[in-house]
Amino acid sequence: MSHERSLQEFPCLNENLEGSMLSLSQKSKWKKRQYFGECLDTETTPHELIQQWSPPHKQRVVCKGKENEDNQLVLARRPRTRMEFSGLSWDSLPDELLLGILSCLPLQDLLRMSRVCKRWHRLAFDESLWHSVDLVGKAQLDQALGQMLTVGVLGLRCPHTCIGEPCFTHTQHLHVHHMDLSSCTVTTPVLDDIISRCRLLENLSLEGLELSDNIVQSLSQNTELVRLNLCGCSGFSPDSLSQILKSCLRLEELNLSWCDFSTDHVKAVVSNIPSNITQLNLSGYRQNLTMEDVKDLLERCPNLVNLDLSDSVLMTSSSFPILQQLQSLRHLALSRCYQIHPAALADFEKFPELQTLEVYGLVQDTYLPILSKGLPRLQINTRPFSSVARPTEATRRDHTMWGMTCRLVFRP
Repeated sequence: MSHERSLQEFPCLNENLEGSMLSLSQKSKWKKRQYFGECLDTETTPHELIQQWSPPHKQRVVCKGKENEDNQLVLARRPRTRMEFSGLSWDSLPDELLLGILSCLPLQDLLRMSRVCKRWHRLAFDESLWHSVDLVGKAQLDQALGQMLTVGVLGLRCPHTCIGEPCFTHTQHLHVHHMDLSSCTVTTPVLDDIISRCRLLENLSLEGLELSDNIVQSLSQNTELVRLNLCGCSGFSPDSLSQILKSCLRLEELNLSWCDFSTDHVKAVVSNIPSNITQLNLSGYRQNLTMEDVKDLLERCPNLVNLDLSDSVLMTSSSFPILQQLQSLRHLALSRCYQIHPAALADFEKFPELQTLEVYGLVQDTYLPILSKGLPRLQINTRPFSSVARPTEATRRDHTMWGMTCRLVFRP
């Protein structure tokens, strides 16, 4: 009998066999070949058959000796038992648990996970994960902006960004409540398209942007506005300005500094500003803000806590008795109001609730220690930049806007 046999002639290795040394006798050859044929019929994948049922590198060793003339001993490896994973798979996890896991991912990783499958794509863009997004450092925003806003973003922070065509896929109103578009590069029609879809805005900053009457009129439909920053804006009429001030009666912080305003714009502000305003920045109007305007303004807004009238050259010390009537006034800025004599600043000792006083340009550095000594309760010239209605203070470098931390942050 030849010592070389094909692979099909080896018996099927059952998982119940114990030991690695198998005895092959002439009497059992036919039964074992028949069993192997049955195994071959039930298998459908030859590769699995080879891997599971025919372990490689078998060596048949024939033991020589008088007592082994009729029997041949074959040494073979015991086949490895196939390991089956019995734990949970990603597909078996409920949506709530997957959302909890995805909520721990940063923005870029969340977008990568959305490409895994349709289910993960749906979960990755669930509005609960897109509560607030910080895109500071993202140079260009086009379709991505429209997609994020339609997902249901409540807070969007993307100042100093170039905004192209958002390409909104529907005409429904957006859910955004807080939005910072300060100093963005954006055309007026695109900005109009974005603002016209907003009805739930509470905090908004459009600092330094070119607006239009349509944009301002769209803003007037956001009656829940609490903070509005239009510093350095232009392109809208006094009538539109009056409309938004009449409509947004919940305004508490308003920044209209250094806008392209005429005397009529200033009159519109003074005549229509909501009476519950607590923080107001109306600086930069030089000769357009008169003492009569200041008197009417302070009578209309008796709850002012933070007031900035800097760069109003018509302001004089005769306004101090009117300012003194503001019982809640804590922070006052009169920088570069050159009609106010430095010696008159000593009258602020009569303001018991006042905490900070900004008089940059009125007091020389050599006179500042003397003034501070005469007004020991006041902090003088400690805030060079106004924080009224601005989303982020100039001294902060975190990912907050109006005190809220953004959930998703872009990492450039």
